[in-house]
Amino acid sequence: MEFNYRCSVCNATYDIVPEIMVCPDCSAQQRKDQPLNGILEVELHGSIEPGFKISDLLCVESQYFPAIPVGNTPLWKPVNIRKRTGFRNLFIKDDSSNPTSSFKDRASFLVSASACKFGIHDITLASTGNAGSSMAGVGAAAGQNVTLFLPEAAPAAKLVQALQYGAKVYRVSGNYDLAYEMSLEFSRIKGGINRNTAYNPLTIEGKKTVSLELFKQLGKAPDVLFVSVGDGCILAGVYKGFRDLRKMGLISSIPKIIGVQARTSDALSRAFHTGIFENRPTSTVADSICVDVPRNGIHALDLLNRFDGEMMTVSDQEILSAQAALAGSTGLFTEPAGAASYAGFLQRAHGLDPDKTVVILTTGNGLKDSVSAALAVEVPEKTIHSVEEIL
Repeated sequence: MEFNYRCSVCNATYDIVPEIMVCPDCSAQQRKDQPLNGILEVELHGSIEPGFKISDLLCVESQYFPAIPVGNTPLWKPVNIRKRTGFRNLFIKDDSSNPTSSFKDRASFLVSASACKFGIHDITLASTGNAGSSMAGVGAAAGQNVTLFLPEAAPAAKLVQALQYGAKVYRVSGNYDLAYEMSLEFSRIKGGINRNTAYNPLTIEGKKTVSLELFKQLGKAPDVLFVSVGDGCILAGVYKGFRDLRKMGLISSIPKIIGVQARTSDALSRAFHTGIFENRPTSTVADSICVDVPRNGIHALDLLNRFDGEMMTVSDQEILSAQAALAGSTGLFTEPAGAASYAGFLQRAHGLDPDKTVVILTTGNGLKDSVSAALAVEVPEKTIHSVEEIL
């Protein structure tokens, strides 16, 4: 298999080298407060058989992968939800079982491997929390130095997790978008490689592995897949995996992808309906998908339009209710961003064929933000002194 970068806007091709992150020509036309222009995708050339190894479709050789078991996450069969909703072929892809309890390990794994291949030891990024703790954990396994710019509102658990892994963490007095810009400036001055979502093409390429796993686990592509959306990078990764499978002749069509955003952080959803990206202040309990400017917005919007995808929004209350309902019926405790996809399914289910194969992607463990999770349950305040008090 051979690989190269191809610009998602102008179709120019480039070698896969750390000096190139976005298309030089298209990124020169970057407008302020707009998604990144000139996102690069990894293009593959060759053929594979149905029994392929996932590493066969990755642009970094397996000997460079860090010694940490990323991927191969379980596909749950939620019996209680199937009975209640009538969707007998409903599945939950649980990516909270990755080593750092986050889907973001898929991207960090490939970025780390690429850095190792090119002899780079320093990795910088901005994150709302999960990507940062993920890169810190994967980087620790690879013996790499990770510098993280984290917005001040990031959940404490994700901050502590990154610090435990040994990352150098800077808390930014501002939001994720400001942290993103600071991390890029830091990389320009200090060198190394920047892992920022969408900016680094391997973040999208690493995330495609979830689609490859679903194909292997189901023996086919699902009919419908619900994905929570912030920057649009996971969405693009999901599409990329299925597009590669179609290019290899293993599937004939791309599944229906339904992107779900928090109603108060819905830039991509608004652009899906209007064609315009507006920079509006955001706030949601689902911190992992809270962004003012979706960095992969232009690319994600193109994919949604090209492959008949959909975007929808759910309220914070729907997210918290879905989080508790999912935990209470399956035993799967996912963070609010992960529960957003399930909230989207609950809202959209009435318009879907219950005989179709539907997958809900959950992206992080609920313990990463227990403060938000506590909003949907009644935490006992009174202590008891004997069993008789409650009989």
